[in-house]
Amino acid sequence: MAQFNLVGFSGSYNRPSKTFALVDHVAELASARYGLTKAVYDLEDLGQSLGNAKSQADLDSDGAAVLSAVVDADILVIGSPTYKGSYPGMFKHFIDLIEPEQLRGKPILITGTGGGERHALMVEHQLRPLFGFFMAHTIPTAIYASSRDFAGTEIASPSLRERIGFAIEELSAFVSVARPALLKDRG
Repeated sequence: MAQFNLVGFSGSYNRPSKTFALVDHVAELASARYGLTKAVYDLEDLGQSLGNAKSQADLDSDGAAVLSAVVDADILVIGSPTYKGSYPGMFKHFIDLIEPEQLRGKPILITGTGGGERHALMVEHQLRPLFGFFMAHTIPTAIYASSRDFAGTEIASPSLRERIGFAIEELSAFVSVARPALLKDRG
């Protein structure tokens, strides 16, 4: 029997990073709650070919494997650090390699991180429209975390944990509706 899978993707090159920590934390809680398999990647996992890639075919095997995992996922948790009020260019370049039909209808829980609260709307004004172009289903509750929400790379804020819980609850509609059809198709 095939298993429903969740893939997390962090648009950060830094390791460790708060963005990766947030994506991984959300992915871990969601996969545990719904019995999903989980994999989490970041820009570093894409390898050296990303910067020169003009299409999916230009990615090396590492990059192609990550892109395949993202487009084949049943549910995505996408996170981006805030860079000058938006997402970083290499994150957008990776997303630009994805064909619109590859994310059509896919549930995506969007997350973002930044140094302070003034960037909190980045998830709504940058990430949500980006995935709207792909006709993906972005989960209503977006998650933004500032530096003060972390202790190192650990989530320390009770209000952030609560918001994460709301977003994970919203995934239930996609898991409960899609799972029977998915298992029938894959099984």
